[in-house]
Amino acid sequence: MPTAFRVAATLIALYASTMLAHAQSLPKEAATRAEIYPIPSLTLSDQQFLSGDAAAGKPVTVAGEFRVAQGTGKLPVVVLMHGSSGVGATTEAWVHAFNAMGISTFVIDGFTGRGLTVVGPNQALLGRLNLIIDIYRSLEILAKHPRVDPDRIVLMGFSRGGQATLYASLERFNKLWNKSGIQFAAYVPFYPDCSTTYVGDSEVTARPIRIFHGTPDDYNPVKSCKAFVERLKSAGRDVVLTEYPDSAHGFDSGLLGVSTVAVSANAQTVRNCKIKEGDGGVLMNGDTNAPFTYKDSCVELNPHVGGNPKTAAESRKAVEEFLQVLFKLG
Repeated sequence: MPTAFRVAATLIALYASTMLAHAQSLPKEAATRAEIYPIPSLTLSDQQFLSGDAAAGKPVTVAGEFRVAQGTGKLPVVVLMHGSSGVGATTEAWVHAFNAMGISTFVIDGFTGRGLTVVGPNQALLGRLNLIIDIYRSLEILAKHPRVDPDRIVLMGFSRGGQATLYASLERFNKLWNKSGIQFAAYVPFYPDCSTTYVGDSEVTARPIRIFHGTPDDYNPVKSCKAFVERLKSAGRDVVLTEYPDSAHGFDSGLLGVSTVAVSANAQTVRNCKIKEGDGGVLMNGDTNAPFTYKDSCVELNPHVGGNPKTAAESRKAVEEFLQVLFKLG
């Protein structure tokens, strides 16, 4: 073998061993690689979403951060969808927890590309169902990724993102908008809003749904979720609602040590609204039978948010144990 080739081979071997040593020295919650993806999506109204009117949507590019966990080959993934305040610090706590398990993560940012930072005080800035488009488009990216096991991708979301996670499970919505060729292995919504009734919403995909909620939540009350869960159970669906007492909206911020509860100033809540899908995909106010808007009298302000370290840890343990079994992790 010529000297140049021997030197090159030695350098390659040295580089590989150095990289291996570096990888072995990483803390387990650290990803081996981060990739940022543009996600071609649409901004559209709820009526356009419900009627499948893609042509009326405004093209937009949002973004996703894919962190490849330590490990080899095709790995499982948790896709995370943020709430009304965008991607926050609590998301990072969940990313570290999953990466430590050898699970890769894909965090969607559905706001920045649309020029948004928060929508809590004005939920009309973005259609209630819009984040589901971003979710399905992200699934298209992951379905083709060489380091992703397409049969082991779970969707998890929080508040508005929890609502998107819950309703992304509908068969109807998958048929309308999911062009990835695959389905999520499970859906894990945290404190979603379940106040809206959609046509055919008890027909969800044959995948587990695990909802986590707080009893005193006055942003998205658990009562409406209980009613939806009972309808799903009556339809024979695999759904479980875990309810935590003394846990306000956003209780998993307790993963960061947050233990106080405060008013989310001027944030809109539909806790006293009954919203239902009417003809032509129009969302209707169930009390007035008029098209729903965020100016309706049932829309209120100033719900509470806050963390609970104890129940945050309990919910993390429950999610980790669920994924351990679902993903068949060693």
